[in-house]
Amino acid sequence: MRKIINSTYVTLDGVIENPQNWTSAYFNDEAAAYARDLLFSSDALLLGRRTYEGFAEAWPAMEEQTGDFGVRMNTLPHYVVSDSLEKAGWNDTTIIRRAEAAAELAKLKERPGQDILQYGFGPVSRMLVENGLLDELRLWIHPVLVGPGDPEGLLGATGFAATFELAETETFTTGVIIATYRPTATG
Repeated sequence: MRKIINSTYVTLDGVIENPQNWTSAYFNDEAAAYARDLLFSSDALLLGRRTYEGFAEAWPAMEEQTGDFGVRMNTLPHYVVSDSLEKAGWNDTTIIRRAEAAAELAKLKERPGQDILQYGFGPVSRMLVENGLLDELRLWIHPVLVGPGDPEGLLGATGFAATFELAETETFTTGVIIATYRPTATG
């Protein structure tokens, strides 16, 4: 069975919003190789609406600067969970309505293929955890504090709780730590 793997950049103070403002100083060859391996071990992207809209705007113009990474980002099948999107224009995109998302994503996991990669942690990620569909959470912990942001821009959310076990870590020379967690059964 395929795994759904979430990859999220986070600061020491739990901020996940606007990573373009605080990640670039920490993105080196090690990080690029890790990101590439993660992307190329997947054959589908799963996104929430906000992440989808940002990616759909940015990635089509980034192939020249990012090479085969950008080509892969643009050509993989994309699945976006949204009730507000009526039409998705970024290459091969399937819109999944929230009410059907858990059942549809469970079916997607059962199809043959590589892993399913999800970027960003928000309502879709929480739905995955709540329904036992998220297999791994890979937090790219950046050694920076950026101060409080919008509550929706934080890793945690009011009313959401889950427990995880540490599966592995990788540390880059920039101080970024990738902590891979797997959900644990709550009891």
